Amino acid sequence: MQPATTAARARVLILGYGNPGRGDDGLGPAAAARIEALGWPNVTAYDAYQLNIEDALDVAGHDVVWFVDAARTGPSPYGIEVLAPAASLAFTSHLMRPEAILAMAHHYYGASPQAFLLGIRGYEFAFVEALTQAASGNLASAVDMLTDWLRAPAASPAS
Repeated sequence: MQPATTAARARVLILGYGNPGRGDDGLGPAAAARIEALGWPNVTAYDAYQLNIEDALDVAGHDVVWFVDAARTGPSPYGIEVLAPAASLAFTSHLMRPEAILAMAHHYYGASPQAFLLGIRGYEFAFVEALTQAASGNLASAVDMLTDWLRAPAASPAS
């Protein structure tokens, strides 16, 4: 079933990031791939190994952004945080936080999308290209929640 489509429908970006070669660290890209496969209008989904400053342009072009990553700790099957732009634009070439991407989208493009961090609980982060069985179950729960939210977006999703 596709989400309701109207001219006023929000443009949604699902940005999954992580390293699929490190076991459960591939949860973000796996979630993005599942959402992308739905082919829903107004929903863009892609994956990245890590967040980059270039992502600010994509973020600026959407009304709602879901940053999706594996979580080493926290609730199972997933946790959700409401995000806001960082107070400063500090970052390194090896660590870019979603809040910094949001700050750049606002500073350089005048965009302030609603943003969430979806942390899908992972358990094993070894050098293997497969998700654990427990993480696969968490992924399914997280994707179900995202598709439900996409069908009927709420101002703030429940975790």
